[in-house]
Amino acid sequence: MPTIETNNPATREPLETYQLMTKDEAFGIIDAAHEAFLDWKTRSHEERGEVLRAIAKVLRDNTDRISALMTAETGKLLRDGKGEVEICARIFEYTADNGPSVLADEERTHSGGKKQGLVTYSPIGVIYSVQPWNFPLYQPVRVLAANAMAGNAVVLKHASICTGSGLLLRDLCLEAGLPKGLFDVILVDHDLSDEIIAHDKVRAVTMTGSDGAGRHIGTKAAEALKKTVLELGSNDAYLVLEDADVELAIKTCVTGRLYNNGETCVSAKRFVVTEAVYDQFVEGFVERMKAAKMGDPTKDDTQLGPVSSKEQFDTLVEQVGKSLDGGATLLCGGDPEDDPDGWYYPATVLADCKPGTPAYDDELFGPVASIIRAKDDEDAMRIANDSRYGLGGGIFTKDQDKAVRLAREHFDTGMVRINSFGAADPNMPFGGVKDSGYGREHGGFGMKEFVNTKAVYLP
Repeated sequence: MPTIETNNPATREPLETYQLMTKDEAFGIIDAAHEAFLDWKTRSHEERGEVLRAIAKVLRDNTDRISALMTAETGKLLRDGKGEVEICARIFEYTADNGPSVLADEERTHSGGKKQGLVTYSPIGVIYSVQPWNFPLYQPVRVLAANAMAGNAVVLKHASICTGSGLLLRDLCLEAGLPKGLFDVILVDHDLSDEIIAHDKVRAVTMTGSDGAGRHIGTKAAEALKKTVLELGSNDAYLVLEDADVELAIKTCVTGRLYNNGETCVSAKRFVVTEAVYDQFVEGFVERMKAAKMGDPTKDDTQLGPVSSKEQFDTLVEQVGKSLDGGATLLCGGDPEDDPDGWYYPATVLADCKPGTPAYDDELFGPVASIIRAKDDEDAMRIANDSRYGLGGGIFTKDQDKAVRLAREHFDTGMVRINSFGAADPNMPFGGVKDSGYGREHGGFGMKEFVNTKAVYLP
């Protein structure tokens, strides 16, 4: 049987080997998830919430174990992994606290207001969750928490390089009291994954990844008439406007570009800087990027670890090379050594990025910043929206009212940060527009993505 081998990107050393499942084995997991769902859907929201709170506690109790494995499999900084465990615990707690009210029956009237009715949010069954490697715990958790509260079961296909993290999450959920089968992991290739989408007991599909993969999975799900939520890539623009606090912008944008080794869908990636503050921003930004300490992701003083794999490393090398060939200027980094100890790519800054090149058009999933000069604030907003993506973005300005107006009326993204950077919050919706996908997670919205909004007419 074919196998999956996980490797440590900081050392290139092999970690574990896992055997891929047969079709019968994978379908057996789906059948078991459906059986678990049939019981789980009869439990109250409050009962489900107690289990979610127990999972949060077990995750916190195993923070060191989880974060060490995530660092070993993906190269993320150990302290970032510990922070990831905490945000996941908070997601389970938020869902437990808010789920009963978000999913409560709503009283309505019908027949011209003369008769009573109810709207219920009923679970639908097994949700197929296809998730990437950059947040090995958080990506599956945000699907699991919302859908377990809604009453659904979840079957996870995790990225192969973090197979161990997915299996550990399953085991810890069982330890916390989640019924067996309600959340499980399948180890399959892409062809069998397509058959799973079509399985009659799979009722919906959610996926996080590239826009190319999203198109494929969305198409397969549509052929089977199944709803999808797709959270895809992005090249988020952070605008530094004429009246920005430039020092704050520099500090925040470096953090936003290097967070999680630059491998985050909502990383700050394109920096659209107005002429008035361009030179000041670029000088300070490059200085801080050059100073970022790259090295062992388990060390407390490391600011930048390795990228997750040879494939990711090679992709960055190719994208930066094409961008330079297309007219970009290299301000720092961009010349990675062939380090036998790991897949380390240095903090890199490209200026004069041009349309038609990866640094302008595409998602650079690693510590590479694209700087684009804008004439003024209006031009900066135009450039920011000149993208097929629309996940997140940021605005730096001392005029908060202006920032809110731009965010609300002009920034064509699902999320906007003002004078700040961050990844996700349990109380705020998460998702994008255009080629960044559709649907929302967090903030209560994710709990209603995969439910049957059912009308009940009372006489």
